[in-house]
Amino acid sequence: METLPATAVLGLAVLAAATARGRGFEEDVAFLRRHVDLLVLEDGRSGARVAVVPAWQGRVMTSATGGAEARGYGWINEELVASRQLRPHINAFGGEDRLWLGPEGGQFSIFFRKGDPFDLEHWQTPPLFDTEPWAVVEKDGRHAAFRHRGTLVNYSGTALDVQIDRTVRVLDRGEAVAALGGPLPEAVRLVAFTSENTLTNAGKAAWTRQEGLLSLWILGMFRPSPATTIVVPYREGTEAERGPVVNDAYFGKVPADRLVTGKDVLFFSGDGRHRSKIGLSPRRAQSRLGSYDAEGGVLTIVTFDRPEGAASYVNSMWEIQKEPFAGDVVNSYNDGPPSPGAKPMGPFYELETSSPAAALAPGARLTHVHRTFHLQGGTADLDALARRLLGTGLDRIRTALPSGAR
Repeated sequence: METLPATAVLGLAVLAAATARGRGFEEDVAFLRRHVDLLVLEDGRSGARVAVVPAWQGRVMTSATGGAEARGYGWINEELVASRQLRPHINAFGGEDRLWLGPEGGQFSIFFRKGDPFDLEHWQTPPLFDTEPWAVVEKDGRHAAFRHRGTLVNYSGTALDVQIDRTVRVLDRGEAVAALGGPLPEAVRLVAFTSENTLTNAGKAAWTRQEGLLSLWILGMFRPSPATTIVVPYREGTEAERGPVVNDAYFGKVPADRLVTGKDVLFFSGDGRHRSKIGLSPRRAQSRLGSYDAEGGVLTIVTFDRPEGAASYVNSMWEIQKEPFAGDVVNSYNDGPPSPGAKPMGPFYELETSSPAAALAPGARLTHVHRTFHLQGGTADLDALARRLLGTGLDRIRTALPSGAR
C-alpha cells in the first residue's frame, strides 16, 4: 500500500474523527436548504426522516432515526454543494442512495467516449444522472416519485433512448420488520427507506447484447471512520463451481490488511483512506450486504430484489472486456487519495447493488428495488441482528481486519 504524506494522513485523521462523531440530521437539512431545494420525507409514528434532492436525480442525501438530536447517516460533499459550481468528470454531491446506469467501463461503457483510454482523465459521468434535474411527478409526506428521459451513447457508438422512473419511500417499523424478515428489538432505533427504480427502453430499436445493454445501479455514500468495517456475505463453493469469491482488481489489488475473506463472509475496510473497490458475481453474491461502525454503534444493512436465475450483469471494469456481461451484482467502494498526496474525492465508502443487464424491446421496462436500513441500539441487540442479517457477530466484525487497516 502506498504511504501518504504526513499532512494528508493528519487531514484524513481529523476528518475521520469528525465523521465518527456524526452530525445532526437537522444540521444536514439546514445546510442543504441553503443551497438546493429539498424534500424531507418522514414516518409520522417513529419520526424517522429522509432528505431527498430532486435536482440531483431524486437522490437520498441523508437520513435519521427519530428525535431532534438524531445524527445524519449520509455523506455530504459540503465543499462541492456550497460552491454551487459543476465540476468535470463527476459531481459527487454525496448521498445514501443515488441512481447510476452501468456499465462504467468496457466496449459498452457509457462513461467513456469511443477510442478514449480508460483512465480518470477521460472518465465522464453522463449528465443524465449527474447534473440534470429530474421532474417530481408525485409526492406526499412519506414518498416522492421522479421521472426523466434522455439519450446515452455507449463506447461502441450505440444510442440508447431511456426513461427512468424512481420512487423513494420511508418505511414504517412494520414495513421494515417485514422487509428484514424478522423482528426488531423494541430498544433498537431505526430509519429505513427504499428506492424503486425502473428503466424503460424509450426508443424504437431493441437493446441487444451485440450493441450494448444498460443496468440500473444504486450506490449509497456513507461517512467513513477508522472503526467502520464493510460486511459482504457470499455463497460458499469452490472456484470450479462458482468462480472467484471476489473481484478486487478494479483500482489495483486490495491490500491483504484491507480485505479479509472469511468462510462465508468478506470484511472490507470502510475507513476512507485507500481507494479500492470489490465486487461479487451472480454466483457468489447474496441479496444483502452491510457495514458496522463500532465507534458510532451503527449497523447498516442494504438489501435488494434480485430476479430468480438472473446471470447476465454488465461488466464495469475499465478495459476492453472478453466477457462484457459477466459483471458484478454487488460492489463496495472505499474512497481515498487517487495518487500519493492527491486529494480524495470524499472521503466516503459505498454500498452498491445492480440490476441484471436490460435486454429490452421498445417500451419494455426493468425495475430494481434497493433498501437501506440504519439500526442503533445496545450491543447485544445489534449483535443478534448482525448474526441474522449478515451471518456474523459484532466481535468478529470488529476484529476481522488487522489494526493497521483501521
